[in-house]
Amino acid sequence: MLSAAPVQAAIPASDMERAKRFYRDTLGLRLSLETEHAVHFESGGTQLFTYPTPNAGQAPTTLAAWAVTDLDAEMADLRARGITFEEYDLPGLKTVNGVAEWGSLRGAWFKDSEGNILAVFERKG
Repeated sequence: MLSAAPVQAAIPASDMERAKRFYRDTLGLRLSLETEHAVHFESGGTQLFTYPTPNAGQAPTTLAAWAVTDLDAEMADLRARGITFEEYDLPGLKTVNGVAEWGSLRGAWFKDSEGNILAVFERKG
């Protein structure tokens, strides 16, 4: 059954070397496997991989999100690494200084080197 199988995020990349540098050097993920078809990274006991495609950065939605315990500290660290957070003003979702709050969640979105949308979020109290 799938409920017992690990799941991975698959992130498209138009430039594999640039994507590898972003996930390894900017986000600090551990590179666990590199083949001619994909670069795999570990993060918090799970994995994501990038794969080459000319269609990178075209998804209008979040492709991967990290659950963090301190959103403000994580955002400060990411900003220090050169990350710029997105600002949204959509029905039901408005960010202030990069952060949106809804229900028991706070979240922020940013783009990777390929234009893919990623997020960090925390559960409030």
